[in-house]
Amino acid sequence: MAQFSLLKELRTQNPLVHCITNMVVANFQANGLLALGASPIMAEAIEEAADVSSVSSCTLLNIGTLDPSAVESMIAAGKVSSIKGRPLVLDPVGAGATAFRKQTVATLLKELDITLIRGNAGEIASIAGVEWEVKGVDAGDGSANIEEAAKDVARRHRCLVAVTGETDIVTDGEKLIRITGGHPLMSKITGMGCLLSAVSAAFLSVGKHSPIDAVAYSLAFYKRAGELAAELASGPGDFAVYFLNALHQLGDEAIDADRFIVEEGVVK
Repeated sequence: MAQFSLLKELRTQNPLVHCITNMVVANFQANGLLALGASPIMAEAIEEAADVSSVSSCTLLNIGTLDPSAVESMIAAGKVSSIKGRPLVLDPVGAGATAFRKQTVATLLKELDITLIRGNAGEIASIAGVEWEVKGVDAGDGSANIEEAAKDVARRHRCLVAVTGETDIVTDGEKLIRITGGHPLMSKITGMGCLLSAVSAAFLSVGKHSPIDAVAYSLAFYKRAGELAAELASGPGDFAVYFLNALHQLGDEAIDADRFIVEEGVVK
């Protein structure tokens, strides 16, 4: 694993995170990034998307509330981000829900050099082409081996794949890291996964020397923040507030090695 100092490095560098995202989660994403120690910028217009990516530390593409003009902006911004050598994260929200979403994800993966795909089990299953019952943008249910599906997607698209749920995984197609922890209340807040994708992008921007470890670290940090928030919350309403506080308050010392499991053992 990478050294446990990524959060300190992130707060020192204060990375600019360009989010082409959806209207449901934009405010939560922006506040979450600020609480973490990053700087958000939401710029979707085709007239400026590429320019903003050119000066950003990383770019997030989120298809939650999709329209054709947003896809055009995503492609323009994504190409510039890759040219500049900056992390490019795709959040394929509801990838299997409609033909438009499926086609958009296929187009983005064909046109762009994605660094990380971060999604739930249903979204990754859809990209992998394995059977899975989805319900809108929810993870849904299925019997497919999601770990193998994630590895297949990572190899096929030459990128990292993170699947988040009760236990998170991240893989580069060969190595696979499982991350434990979190709390059920995290699934009761709209935008938790979307914010996580932005948080992972921010960590990738300061962890380029070992991208898979940077993503694993971001997942563990996020789960720990959820645990801390749940200790104080009485329900979903105040959980969201306490969660933002936790993103702001937690330090590197809160993340312990026992959260990371690589296939057969604990990461050292």
